[in-house]
Amino acid sequence: MTVLGIESSCDETAVAVVRGGDEVLASVVYSQIPLHQPYGGVVPEVASRAHVEKIRAVAEEALARAFPGEPDPWARIDALAATRGPGLAAALLVGWTFAKGLALALGKPLIPINHMHAHLWSVRLGHPELRGADLWPQLGLAVSGGHTCFVASEGPDCHRLLGQTIDDAAGEAFDKAAKRLGLGYPGGPAVDKAARQAPAGADRAIRFPEGRVSADHPLPPGWRPELCVSFSGLKTALLAYVQKHPPQGEADVATLCASYQAAIVDALAKRADRALAAAPYRSLALGGGVSLNRCLREALARVAARRGVRLLLAEPCHCGDNAAMIAGLASVLPLPQDPLAALALDVDPSLPV
Repeated sequence: MTVLGIESSCDETAVAVVRGGDEVLASVVYSQIPLHQPYGGVVPEVASRAHVEKIRAVAEEALARAFPGEPDPWARIDALAATRGPGLAAALLVGWTFAKGLALALGKPLIPINHMHAHLWSVRLGHPELRGADLWPQLGLAVSGGHTCFVASEGPDCHRLLGQTIDDAAGEAFDKAAKRLGLGYPGGPAVDKAARQAPAGADRAIRFPEGRVSADHPLPPGWRPELCVSFSGLKTALLAYVQKHPPQGEADVATLCASYQAAIVDALAKRADRALAAAPYRSLALGGGVSLNRCLREALARVAARRGVRLLLAEPCHCGDNAAMIAGLASVLPLPQDPLAALALDVDPSLPV
């Protein structure tokens, strides 16, 4: 199928056209980073207003790129897909409502997509060589500003949550550290860039907590405490360290960033290793905005090699929130038996894996 996908779960207004699961015909993303930089984080009201202002133009640009010169590019679309959740309620509503309107106007089926499932599918975008490859069962790590979770997958629409952060996501931890150290927003790239300036061994210079979750911590059924993580204590530890030892220059900031980043990466790599050791997975998929982090990619490459599984990484342009992952996943899912069923659904900001 050729699917037009819409993504508006947070601060990116995105529309894409994807065929056959991995062939990206067009992917357009309007980034709101400049709008949120003065606040050091995403402001939901600002995000939803920007979605309303930009979504139509973004959709028209995606169609024009996918089918240049076509008099009626909408006729080339087999189905529509949009993020139903999880995400910010006001932001989700814009994309979901826009998709409903298009579905009604065009008489096309609408496929609701789970944002986290799509991040795990993003590793296949632009990689037709993965078609037919024996990669299931798959362990997925979806790690972003709002989510950090380990997922066992038997197929594109069969997922089970093994564990996740019980408080803050890894991306949130990066953002708060960057704000505390005056590095700007978004925090992940800023911390990674500063850490690269640190001397060898600086990533072990300061011992930050790993954020273990105790075995007796109350968790939902099916979650494994050894695959859950907590980053709130890490943020507090950074604050306490900076108050006791204020950085005196760029070298101190670089060392802080290297050690802080290592604490996050180590926590995720250890849990990926435990999960792979406990079940016969064939692949390890890494998706989400934080999957761009160089140290995390290197650490998981070592884990995958040690456990004998294939590491699947999303292309950099598909790591952050984008609509290609929404359309790509939808294009391999079966069409709903009732094409009008999705029109009765509302967004679900807390939609689970």
